[in-house]
Amino acid sequence: MRRLTLPERPDWRDTAQRMGFTFHTAEGTPYWDESAAFAFSLREVEEGIEAPSAELEEMCLAFVAEAIGSEEILTSLGIPRDFWGAIHESWQRGDRNLYGRFDFAYAGTGPAKLLEYNADTPTALFETGVFQWHWLEEQIARGVLPAGSDQYNSVHERLVEAFRHLRGGSAYRLHLACARDSAEDRGTVAYLEDCAKAAGLSTRFLFMDEIGIARDGTFVDLANGEIDVLFKLYPWEWMFREEFGQSVIGSRTQFIEPIWKAVLSTKALLPHLWRMHSGHPNLLPAYFAGLEGDDLGASFVEKPIHSREGANIRIIRDGKPVAETSGPYDGPIMRQKLVDIPDFGGGHVVIGAWMVASQPAGMLIREDSSLITGNLARFVPHVIEP
Repeated sequence: MRRLTLPERPDWRDTAQRMGFTFHTAEGTPYWDESAAFAFSLREVEEGIEAPSAELEEMCLAFVAEAIGSEEILTSLGIPRDFWGAIHESWQRGDRNLYGRFDFAYAGTGPAKLLEYNADTPTALFETGVFQWHWLEEQIARGVLPAGSDQYNSVHERLVEAFRHLRGGSAYRLHLACARDSAEDRGTVAYLEDCAKAAGLSTRFLFMDEIGIARDGTFVDLANGEIDVLFKLYPWEWMFREEFGQSVIGSRTQFIEPIWKAVLSTKALLPHLWRMHSGHPNLLPAYFAGLEGDDLGASFVEKPIHSREGANIRIIRDGKPVAETSGPYDGPIMRQKLVDIPDFGGGHVVIGAWMVASQPAGMLIREDSSLITGNLARFVPHVIEP
């Protein structure tokens, strides 16, 4: 694994706009950064990222099976009691999940270390599955990358296939929704809608605040049509706090992600994985703050069990705070052993490993000048060298 300095395509911004990647720059700073790329060997990808992702996914699914029968675990995950029955029913029905992303600290040697699992609403799908692949093809054609270069990237094909099989291969109409005022969220949902159409589905987009509830509790769209299957880029923990979310209980709507994914879409997952698989090479010791067994010493990371985009994180090294972010998240805190985030000269590197329908599907790389990866971290493409 090494960081390459490469010439940018002179027209990449025009290409991005044409392809619908309108959020390639955020708050005046580059989000997509092709002035560099990360090169890997095939072995590094297959053994260092892909294989651990598959194993961790199996561990997570085993945890869901344990959690749905344990009041103690469900309470520790911050899930309101009202929703426990719906989560149990969703899991028992075998409601299919679509995608998620493991975030790793990895430098090409030694085991990748799991930082967290974005199991519910991760973004960066389009730039991974489409724009990153387009970059690879064009840079090979321009002679910037050698012929035979490849990429760990089957995200697009796997998403299309997953949409085909979400209801056992039977035809269905898909509604897709996200909150307003986020170009990244809207772009992600638009891409997923394209994948669904490629799978032969009829689709309709609406914003979350446009979803209605009929008198019988059915979720409906603006035309009062029943929402049979809904992809929502909207976190379950937010819905749990809203009056609107109560209508999920007993609803006929099939949700993507299914409600059982709420068991995994919390950093409270990390102490439980460590409890179940203490000493696993891809896990970091993790505990709930202040509880028995919290023996991480003087160097650790504190995270609210629900937080996003690097908000409300605090890093303690040798007993002293060395990095901290603000944000709107509070609630229970978990602690994770501090691990060095690799820096290859362009910033601290976190690798995101995609799972689609619980199968490894590809990866992305984010670089940030901060020790805490935030929403302004740069997306840097990758290549598997021939």
